[in-house]
Amino acid sequence: MAANGDRLRALKELGNMRRAGLVVLLLLDLCLQPVRGYLSSEQHIPNYVQDVPQARSTATPAAAAVKVQMTSTTSYSSQCPSRGLCSKLPPACMTCNTSTSCRYGQPVTFQCSVNQTVHCVDESGQPQKTFPFLMNCQFCWQLPPSQYRCSKSTSCMTVSCPRKRYNANCSVLDHVHCLGNRKFHKMLYCNWTGGYKWSTALALSITLGGFGADRFYLGQWREGLGKLFSFGGLGIWTLIDVLLIGVGYVGPADGSLYI
Repeated sequence: MAANGDRLRALKELGNMRRAGLVVLLLLDLCLQPVRGYLSSEQHIPNYVQDVPQARSTATPAAAAVKVQMTSTTSYSSQCPSRGLCSKLPPACMTCNTSTSCRYGQPVTFQCSVNQTVHCVDESGQPQKTFPFLMNCQFCWQLPPSQYRCSKSTSCMTVSCPRKRYNANCSVLDHVHCLGNRKFHKMLYCNWTGGYKWSTALALSITLGGFGADRFYLGQWREGLGKLFSFGGLGIWTLIDVLLIGVGYVGPADGSLYI
């Protein structure tokens, strides 16, 4: 009986401790509710974005226009000689009132004016802004090949009958005056080289043509294998290749010209 009484008293004390712990937890929850409400609100978060001043653009439209104008003028002012003869200025330094009603190939005089930041003089040393300029009546695409530069093509066949052409992008040299657009397209003959020598190909065809060395050198490996396994077509193919390479009919496989 005494043991049962002690067990009941221990259970009562344990229940009282649990109830006291629950009461303490409830009191702590009531005390912490204001703190959680303050932390969850947006008032305690400092607005750092407002403290940082935003950078303002101080460039005005007039200043931007001046900057663009300075950039455009410096592109051609570096090509224009200072205090030189107006008749010696390149096309980028002047603006001329041209006309296409002139006779082709004949000298014609146009009225021209210098661009901004360009200073030139006449033959007597007097500064000029407008002056007559003498040039030949011809369009830019009618100039001789020495007065313009064109793009090169490395993909067209140079050894073919008839000869093939490619569409090249051409531009006139800076000091050349002409009518029309200074950049134009022109159909040119395929004329480029891949570094193959005609003398080397002919020597290989004469000495080692029976083994296909000439065809291998020119990049024609299929024909080279055919000559190799047929012993030069029993000599007939070898003699034919000597003649074809000698006259230039057989060229490199990439379509380029011999050096």
